[in-house]
Amino acid sequence: MDYATLKVIWWVLIGVLLIGFALTDGFDMGTAILLPFIARTDSERRIVVNTVGATWEGNQVWFITAGGAMFAAWPLVYAASFSGFYFAMLLVLFSLFFRPVGFDYRSKREDPRWRSAWDWALFIGGFVPALVIGVAFGNLLQGVPFSFDTDLRVTYHGSFFALLNPFAVLCGLVSVSMLAAHGAAFVKMKTDGVIARRASVALRIASLAGVALFLIAGVFIATMIGGYQIVDAAPLDSVANPLLKSVIGAPGLWLTNYSTYPWMVAAPVIGVVGGVLTLLIANSRFEKSAFICSGLMIVGVILTAGFSMFPFIMPSSLDGRSSLTVWDATSSQMTLQIMLIAVIIFLPIVLLYTSWVYRVMRGKVTAAALEENRHTMY
Repeated sequence: MDYATLKVIWWVLIGVLLIGFALTDGFDMGTAILLPFIARTDSERRIVVNTVGATWEGNQVWFITAGGAMFAAWPLVYAASFSGFYFAMLLVLFSLFFRPVGFDYRSKREDPRWRSAWDWALFIGGFVPALVIGVAFGNLLQGVPFSFDTDLRVTYHGSFFALLNPFAVLCGLVSVSMLAAHGAAFVKMKTDGVIARRASVALRIASLAGVALFLIAGVFIATMIGGYQIVDAAPLDSVANPLLKSVIGAPGLWLTNYSTYPWMVAAPVIGVVGGVLTLLIANSRFEKSAFICSGLMIVGVILTAGFSMFPFIMPSSLDGRSSLTVWDATSSQMTLQIMLIAVIIFLPIVLLYTSWVYRVMRGKVTAAALEENRHTMY
């Protein structure tokens, strides 16, 4: 397999890993975001916690796998992103710490204040990563202030608070709302009674907010946010060196791919249609359909960002040549080949095991089940 094809394949695979993370760990985070609002008594909150209690650890592995794949396949992206987003990543990491301790320690004591504190800790563990990851994508779409010297040593010229610009925060809110909708759809599917009814209300609000904010972000990208375009580059199968190209930036350039490859328009359409369908059937008895539609909204939003930026992965707002793309940010051909063989072998195994786990854990979480398993469920 030629080098250029391998580069595209790994762009697709890392995208698949990110989507897998958003679809699985996304409803975990969405459930945590909604926990203090859709469950009011301790029994109700235990029910909500246990809807994801059996699977959240496995879901989080998608995030770890995506990070490991990025380190091996896109080492320059890994280096530049950890330099530019260092404090943001630490914030995500520290907030994720609340999840294992929140799940494990919440029910250790009967004290209502103790349990309420851990409920809000779980909320932080869901809300902060969802917001910060969306903010990171918002900054990628605008360009990140970094540059490489002639020895390919990266220097970041921004600050943490500069990442919290209006458009990036808007993207963060898109992320929070669509994951909250996905979590609400999951809770509605896994519970009944008053919790399911509250989840339906949350599902309507979150899906409406997700679609509206996504469309507003699209208007910004089309009219105000500067995109990037390669105007001169080394051959696609050459050794990776980001400085061997020329890049221009201007508003509206992120829409270029949609005219060059019209089929890419399917991504934003899927995002909007998925969100609208979620909103329309939020109150219906089609619980699984609502969950599938909220997942389609997530897939559409992520694909829209990826298709808009292709072949860029991490554009530089300071030095266009330093922008990292699919063609010049990758590992060697042999590394990509070996990794691809590993993926072909192990990814089907992971998918089969994950499917089996969800099949075993299917069904609703009820108060009666909690009473029967007081010492084994969260």
